[in-house]
Amino acid sequence: MDKPVIEDKTLYREALAGLQGSPKTLQSKWFYDRTGSDLFEQITTLPEYYPTRTETAILREQAGALAAYVQPGAALVELGSGASTKTRILLDHFDRLSAYVPVDISGDFLQQTAQGLARDYPQFQIIPVEGDFMGEVSLPAALGGVPKLAFFPGSTLGNLDPDAATDLLARVRRWDTISAFIIGIDLVKDTDMLIAAYDDAAGVTAAFNLNILKRLNRDIGADFDLAQFVHAARWNAAESRIEMHLVSKIAQTVMIGGQQIRFAEGESIHTENCRKYTADSFRAMAAKAGWQLDSFHTDKGRLFGVCALVP
Repeated sequence: MDKPVIEDKTLYREALAGLQGSPKTLQSKWFYDRTGSDLFEQITTLPEYYPTRTETAILREQAGALAAYVQPGAALVELGSGASTKTRILLDHFDRLSAYVPVDISGDFLQQTAQGLARDYPQFQIIPVEGDFMGEVSLPAALGGVPKLAFFPGSTLGNLDPDAATDLLARVRRWDTISAFIIGIDLVKDTDMLIAAYDDAAGVTAAFNLNILKRLNRDIGADFDLAQFVHAARWNAAESRIEMHLVSKIAQTVMIGGQQIRFAEGESIHTENCRKYTADSFRAMAAKAGWQLDSFHTDKGRLFGVCALVP
């Protein structure tokens, strides 16, 4: 048998550690290869997936108010920028900006998006940074001393456990000349509505979840049979979060780089958390990281919140 090809040693190391644990886990950041990024953009347009359209409506309605947080010549730094779709709403209103800095782990997708933004917004410097916002983000030296406004939409903060979310807020708080942080959070609401948003009728979220196994097969020589795993979305009331899992249909053994990973029937890989907040719970967490909740914008149904933090 040929030795499996391991294209990504970091992915191999982190995936193996998660899959050898109990319970089995994979970090959600590995969803976003090119296919995963494309699938997520599809998810954002699904009828069940309220967060994107609701946050977008809030940003459109409140863009003028949020522009007050832009200092002259500031750089807008977005964490996990993806297709930068919602960012365009801010760029259309934040005329005092000098630069937009999209930060994303998916390098090819990032470069393609940056090229389109540079074409459409020639008045701003577009400075893409390939990186993982779960660690220290190395901003370009040219931004030293430039006022910075951070942007983190899409309720992505909810993917992190409370300690990791607080750490991320604290890291951004330590950026030099950081003036404010605009962040989207999903709010606690009806459980059936939450479950439907993460288990859509068309199966796009299921394909997005399963694609992480396809990536392991391609990039680290795993041999997952995707037909033997099924997507599941579960509400964890104690932790106030939706959980995404990949559940093994049968007892089976998967090989990863020569290592055996055994699954019992019904055993799952926990791939993502999507925590839901209240204004009070978010305010308390932000305060631990050195931020004050300066403004809180929501929709009429109180489905979603866009918050502005200041140091």
